[in-house]
Amino acid sequence: MAYTIATSSCFGCKNIFTFNPKFVPSINNQAICKNCIETANKVRKENKMDELKIHPEAYKPQKEAAWWQS
Repeated sequence: MAYTIATSSCFGCKNIFTFNPKFVPSINNQAICKNCIETANKVRKENKMDELKIHPEAYKPQKEAAWWQS
């Protein structure tokens, strides 16, 4: 069985990370790493804003068949 995962630099911190392109949070089609989302959520919580939701599969490999069916 094959898996698909993407690699890119994060919109926020510019670090390279891997992610599932179907579910990763992004801004202007540039992926955001989990650390940056978690940091943003801390600030959002302090400001009584809704936290950004992270899909459970956002940073995990995706079965290749799912990639082609999306």
